[in-house]
Amino acid sequence: MEFDSFISLISKLEPIKLGGFSSHKKMIPKQRINYTQESINKLNPKKAGVLALFYPNSQKETYFLLTLRANYNGAHASQISFPGGKFEKSDENLKNTALRETFEEVGVNSKDIIIKKQMSDTFIPPSNFLVSPFIGLLNKTPKFKPNHEVSKLIEVKLADLLNNKTITTKKLSTSYMKNIDVPCFKLNNYTVWGATAMMLSEIKDLLESL
Repeated sequence: MEFDSFISLISKLEPIKLGGFSSHKKMIPKQRINYTQESINKLNPKKAGVLALFYPNSQKETYFLLTLRANYNGAHASQISFPGGKFEKSDENLKNTALRETFEEVGVNSKDIIIKKQMSDTFIPPSNFLVSPFIGLLNKTPKFKPNHEVSKLIEVKLADLLNNKTITTKKLSTSYMKNIDVPCFKLNNYTVWGATAMMLSEIKDLLESL
């Protein structure tokens, strides 16, 4: 999709209802427990903000950014995710968390990013995080400067996300079961599953509804 067309499309986002769990469940394995809002609240999850950043490449095609996390001692090491991280006391709100973390991780200045919409919160059981995703817009081709938390930048063409052929299943081992069929996206030869896939599913549904 050309970036000018995407700009026109995304301008219609504000009044559109989010898919929420109906979008998320497309990327949830059948074996996973479905957490209610009440059960999530009882767990008192930590809060985080992430950013789905859309921008034009040098040919004016629409892309968005995913990152491959560096290998470290943590629940989400070596996983594919959006830029983002844990809410800090110095953050005004979760939107600021997403913008701050994006600058720290990949070097995109917060002042250059236009936040277009907040998506549905996504609960991540293994780390007990409740993540708030935001759709952000950058009107120029970025010059990324990844920090030590990022092993690799994954620049994905929006058209690939919207192509149903990138949706598949793969046998994976999760925090709750071994060797099960997990729904996922195959993007740039990477398998994207779990919370990131759930967020992408909602973004995909939202854009396709416009």
